[in-house]
Amino acid sequence: MPLMHIGSLSVQLNRKAIKHLHISVLPPDGRVRVSAPEKMTDTAIRMAVVSRIPWIKKQQQSFIEQPRQSQREMVSGESHYVWGRRYRLALTERAGRHEITRQGNSKLHLKVNPGTSRDNKARVLDDFYRTEMKERTSELLDHWQPLLGVEAAGWGLKKMKTKWGSCNVQSKRIWLNLELAKKPPECLEYILVHELIHLLERHHNERFRQYMDRYLSNWQERRTLLNSGPLSYEEWEY
Repeated sequence: MPLMHIGSLSVQLNRKAIKHLHISVLPPDGRVRVSAPEKMTDTAIRMAVVSRIPWIKKQQQSFIEQPRQSQREMVSGESHYVWGRRYRLALTERAGRHEITRQGNSKLHLKVNPGTSRDNKARVLDDFYRTEMKERTSELLDHWQPLLGVEAAGWGLKKMKTKWGSCNVQSKRIWLNLELAKKPPECLEYILVHELIHLLERHHNERFRQYMDRYLSNWQERRTLLNSGPLSYEEWEY
């Protein structure tokens, strides 16, 4: 993706078959990406970006101030989050099937074979998150799809570096970031509703915002909650 330099700001420029220019400030370091109509001139793009510099700087500062977890070592006593609640990891090495269970509201008990690597321990935890996400997402889809009058052809979970969710309008397929299992449950609901509404309105325009206001009136509060929690090390690792 080519770079455009606007003063001290370096912008990743992506020309696409779209009608309106869109500016994104991406974690973890606040890099700026611009999607612009194919026929839009460089001068017009520069003017649009310059007009949004105060907003861009504000977004970049929020990433700088946002707390980050260190890389997870998967050892006893380490903190991990499930649906916004902090749990302490308790590690037990014994022969048998790898598994992780929740004990009350404060402990995750991870049982693995002796000598299991950190990466394999992390995969067990990811499988736990995946199970949690599948169950809760299925329940939310059963509620929201009839309410919105839309139906996704399919949905899946994966780790994404720059998005909490995505929707392919043509195929009607939705992807959700597995990291949402670490956030408060209302954050997952906000992202899922956001992506489902793209099946009614492709663009983030006034019509889209009206849908969000109608069906999830506190969506902006949920968005703030989602972006105010600690970023995990793995989430934004490149």
